[in-house]
Amino acid sequence: MERLQKILAGAGVASRRKCEELIQSGRVQVNGETVTELGTKADPAADVITVDGKTVGAQKKMYIVFNKPKGVITSASDPQGRKIVTDYLKGINERLYPVGRLDYDTEGLLLLTNDGEFAHLLTHPKHHVAKTYLATVKGVPHGTALDKLKNGIMLEDGMTAPAEVEYYDIDPEEKHATISITIYEGRNRQVRRMFEAIQHPVTKLKRISFGDLYLGNLKRGLYRHLTKEEVEGLIKLARTAGKPGNRPTPKKDK
Repeated sequence: MERLQKILAGAGVASRRKCEELIQSGRVQVNGETVTELGTKADPAADVITVDGKTVGAQKKMYIVFNKPKGVITSASDPQGRKIVTDYLKGINERLYPVGRLDYDTEGLLLLTNDGEFAHLLTHPKHHVAKTYLATVKGVPHGTALDKLKNGIMLEDGMTAPAEVEYYDIDPEEKHATISITIYEGRNRQVRRMFEAIQHPVTKLKRISFGDLYLGNLKRGLYRHLTKEEVEGLIKLARTAGKPGNRPTPKKDK
């Protein structure tokens, strides 16, 4: 027996939080009876579970790493008709959804899955899963400015957690610099806002790792399936609540 929201998320219906909303709104039935109480348990092998009248069956779990280009929406749809990440998932018929987000102007590593429990585990704030970015900024921030980011800096939604920050590349004329920054939170546009706070706005932003998973040589606009070992590694990392201070220096792209 498992909690109903866990069964629904595991079947790829939606994220666990969204599945909880479906239950509370009376859209889920177990053996013909509407269930609205969170925590209700069911047996996916014996019970008939439906959402809006459609039977929920076992679904093969899928895990994708995608190199998102700039100018693509991290969403399953866009009313303005702009490119969305699933436009690039040719040959995949499963309904996948992003694990977290990358904003419209940010490129790089994005995970997609139909495993709601996996997505919830990696994005829950208490798990502190590291995400590393290369941020190209205007000018060259002094070490004291970077120290502010390392120690935590005040934004409009509160103080950030300590980050790992170091120089990655500096323009000889010092018109811009690329900084490697690893954060353990997932606030909206957080990296951009952190650099704006030290007066060095971001002109280009690329995520190169999520936990211990690196983008590597995956070309922009392409995807690949995660290996079983990679999936298990991310789950283990999230469950052990990764802590700052254990990240390797990111390798430069070739």
